[in-house]
Amino acid sequence: MPKPLHWVPFTTCAASIPAALEAVGAPSVLARQRRILVKPNLVNASPPPVTLPCEAVKALVLAIRRWSAAEIRIGEGTGDAALDTGEVFRRLGYVRVARELGVELVDLNEAPLVELSDPQCSVFLSLWLPRVVVESFVVSFAVLKAHSLAGVTLSLKNMMGCAPPSRYGHGGTWKKSAFHRHMHASVYELNRYRRPDLALVDASVGLAEHHLGGRTCEPPLGRILAGFDPVAVDAEGARLLGIDWREVEYLRRAHGGLGKGAAEPT
Repeated sequence: MPKPLHWVPFTTCAASIPAALEAVGAPSVLARQRRILVKPNLVNASPPPVTLPCEAVKALVLAIRRWSAAEIRIGEGTGDAALDTGEVFRRLGYVRVARELGVELVDLNEAPLVELSDPQCSVFLSLWLPRVVVESFVVSFAVLKAHSLAGVTLSLKNMMGCAPPSRYGHGGTWKKSAFHRHMHASVYELNRYRRPDLALVDASVGLAEHHLGGRTCEPPLGRILAGFDPVAVDAEGARLLGIDWREVEYLRRAHGGLGKGAAEPT
């Protein structure tokens, strides 16, 4: 039976990522899918641990192929003000890995869109998202990081990369600047529209202070988190950073409706 949350010690991407997936019962779930979108955290072109190593996505794709015949795509919409997603893919080795695997890279900043609506939302009564995000099984593969505005950036906030700058750039220097005006409400409402179907977090190192650099966690945290409850996964990630998930507004709001922050790792 699929589990909401589990973690395994990090040794290598090739060993630990499949182990984490197996521990949460992912193989049987992945086997039922037709289209899978892997959503890494590539906020800009900075090397890991700011961004997800391409080797981690390679290990994930190879693991999925062991259990599933689904079409797999890797999709991201970078927030970098100066670079497009294709250049970020290239600089971080994703173009090479995609070529090796025969997997399509999708720029979510430029992908065809669909409009969704939710009258219970206050910031986004309607929201435009890439059709591929709406129609695929989404694996959010985040990096464990503190965040200056959101407290933490993990699997739920990683979904911000799906928001198209054509709708949510709003003239700011950051491609998703509309979300920064009401950060916690925006992250919560985005995930009301489309939360991850499966959450993974690279907690092999961890950024202790800021999502774009700064002090790493010492000692390195040495874990891979996985689960089918992204709120539980993110709550555990917050705990690893020394942050009570209840102090993170969007996690507190998501608890109960989008998942359970109080879930314990098994």
